[in-house]
Amino acid sequence: QVQLVESGGGLVQAGGSLRLSCAASGSIFSINAMGWYRQAPGKQRELVATKTSGGSTNYADSVKGRFTISRDNAKNTVYLQMNSLKPEDTAVYYCKAMVVTIQRPPDYYWGQGTQVTVSS
Repeated sequence: QVQLVESGGGLVQAGGSLRLSCAASGSIFSINAMGWYRQAPGKQRELVATKTSGGSTNYADSVKGRFTISRDNAKNTVYLQMNSLKPEDTAVYYCKAMVVTIQRPPDYYWGQGTQVTVSS
């Protein structure tokens, strides 16, 4: 059983910063990739940023230059540093990981999400 737990969300004023974290635990052999997605009310869930175990990164155009994804592979943890936050960044942020276990082929797992609210 693989569990992903996010933390670090909250309320911040426009222009402020937050740092999200996501820790994976359970019967994990390795994690090939971890990332962040977000979903605002009435909208589809969208990719924010991803990072592979080898270091490759991918960012949504809307967050490039403001957000930075990083990983601590030894701790199975991914972070999202969010700077210069805008009201349009308001959403529930979800952690996602591609996990390899002994019992199963690689598969994707999701956290429960953490709320980020940016006020004007």
